[in-house]
Amino acid sequence: MFALIFKHFRSPSVIKATTVHLRTSTMATNNATMSPNLVSIPEVEIDPQGVFKYILMRVYDDAGDGTPNKLVVRGTIKGAYHADIFEMFLEGAHKLKLDCDVLGGGRINHDPENKKLKIYGYSQGFGKADHNVTASVLKKVYPDYTFECSDEGY
Repeated sequence: MFALIFKHFRSPSVIKATTVHLRTSTMATNNATMSPNLVSIPEVEIDPQGVFKYILMRVYDDAGDGTPNKLVVRGTIKGAYHADIFEMFLEGAHKLKLDCDVLGGGRINHDPENKKLKIYGYSQGFGKADHNVTASVLKKVYPDYTFECSDEGY
């Protein structure tokens, strides 16, 4: 099923939209060379607290050769599966004519009271994301947090 998602990435997806309160960032390292659509995609959208699944993606203009691009993290408790989070992202990406590669997934334990983010585990469908890369993206939005990365757990 997951391979099918990638092969048919550019075809329309039927997705139910959900409203989630998210902390976001639209920071990018080289906005001057990015299309306005690519710049407009927040690098981070995760739930404000709790334990939830996440995916790490590289996003780029679908008409281009994959560059310029940027890394984005998406995570929500509303995604029962990592693929659900991907489908939620695709709806907006298609409208902006953006393409992406899922680099893997895992789980995040977001503890805002203690300003901690624990990144761990893996996605059965997409494989394990590089949690250190995920942490570096999240640090742009949560610079005052402490981060813990682990390959343990699911």
